[in-house]
Amino acid sequence: MHRMRILPFAAVAVIAACSDDTITNPVPVGPQAAVVTATGNIAPEVDGFRNLLGVSNGTTAGEQPTGRREINWDGAGANPFNNKNDFPADFFNTNVKVGAVFTTAGTGFRNDSTLFVEINPNYASQFNFFSATKIFTPVGSNQLDQLFRVAGQPTPAAVRGFGVVFSDVDLADKTTIQVFAIDGASLGMFAAPVRSDANGLSFVGVTYDQAIIARVRITLGTGALGANVNDVTAAGGTADLVVLDNIIYGEPKKSF
Repeated sequence: MHRMRILPFAAVAVIAACSDDTITNPVPVGPQAAVVTATGNIAPEVDGFRNLLGVSNGTTAGEQPTGRREINWDGAGANPFNNKNDFPADFFNTNVKVGAVFTTAGTGFRNDSTLFVEINPNYASQFNFFSATKIFTPVGSNQLDQLFRVAGQPTPAAVRGFGVVFSDVDLADKTTIQVFAIDGASLGMFAAPVRSDANGLSFVGVTYDQAIIARVRITLGTGALGANVNDVTAAGGTADLVVLDNIIYGEPKKSF
């Protein structure tokens, strides 16, 4: 199941009365987003989203004229941090130069190759990966922010598109990406669809004509992973537990 739609950031009309005449003064339409969502077999839509952004620039340092970057968590360089709660927030701008820095209100980040069973054995049948075999979550929180940098540099940047693969979305409108402009204004919130099959994968991505996304807040369901926290689909579970896999975004462009 999938869909693509075009959404205006803002489109309103103001009607003013002057004597007996009615004058319509439309407010200019803001940036329009092309939104891609998918669940079930998400691969065609993920590939289509990649194509919207352009050719992969891999880990080439510095600002590239066009194209995209991608994080899949599976590279050998991350191995020293796997299955621990100390994954470096700036790993994907320093160790691997793709222009991404993460923040969270939790206590850190975890890159996991065990489907998080070392946190809770019940997660063995809970999650799945899109690209083998590692998946990712903040520790002690179900939210993280991604900020953008010119790849391999401290220079703030913005991108024109951003998408995420999620694992095990069970509740509608709870797993979202909220994108923010350079001035901090929200450009909109976009929800990942509920999983449609046992594979459990969902995707949501958004693109604009220009590089205007300076920050993205990713919300994963309704709770954080924990030793005594089970998913709503498990016995006694009360939280919709969601983790993430591939992150795909446009080439980070210097934002000032």
